[in-house]
Amino acid sequence: MFIKVCGVRTPGDVAAVVEAGADAIGFVLTESARRLDPAEARELAAAVPPEILTVAVTAGVPAAEAGRLALAAGVRALQLHGDYPREAFAELADLPLRLVRATALTPGTDLAVGAYGEEFLLLDAPVAGSGTRWDLSLLDGNRPTGPWMLAGGLTPDNVAAAIAAADPWGVDVSSGVESSRGVKDHRLIHAFVASARAAKRQA
Repeated sequence: MFIKVCGVRTPGDVAAVVEAGADAIGFVLTESARRLDPAEARELAAAVPPEILTVAVTAGVPAAEAGRLALAAGVRALQLHGDYPREAFAELADLPLRLVRATALTPGTDLAVGAYGEEFLLLDAPVAGSGTRWDLSLLDGNRPTGPWMLAGGLTPDNVAAAIAAADPWGVDVSSGVESSRGVKDHRLIHAFVASARAAKRQA
């Protein structure tokens, strides 16, 4: 089970994610309660061990700007979150970044990982970062193919059930491990990772 913790903002947050054993850590670089500037993200990313994937998360900006922010942050992957077209991913294809396509499941969503040139697909709630859960039954008979992550309203208490229902390759959490909006709770980070790992072992 691939586990990504997103919206990390402090050295303590980074340490908690690393200690908990997550596989990826996300830094939000565009408008959000969790936003960092690229210099702040670069400093945090430098403290992340190489085996943990560092991801710049962007939304609502052109692809070229997203790429510039990610490179300035010194991360290894870029997550385009929202209604980005195939052309946006093509524009970024030559950058030294792994690409994540993050979107909500809506009619017509292409669920084949790589359909836009991305390496990973992330399916989120319609309002990203809101902590809102969505109807996983929409995936019945219509599951993604390839490495995809489930997001949207996941917490330490419900991630096991969500994994059982959706059988994702990975999970992504942000608000579900916070004590208040934008403030990570390190105890919840550890609990989330442990719950996701245990659920996968039982699957």
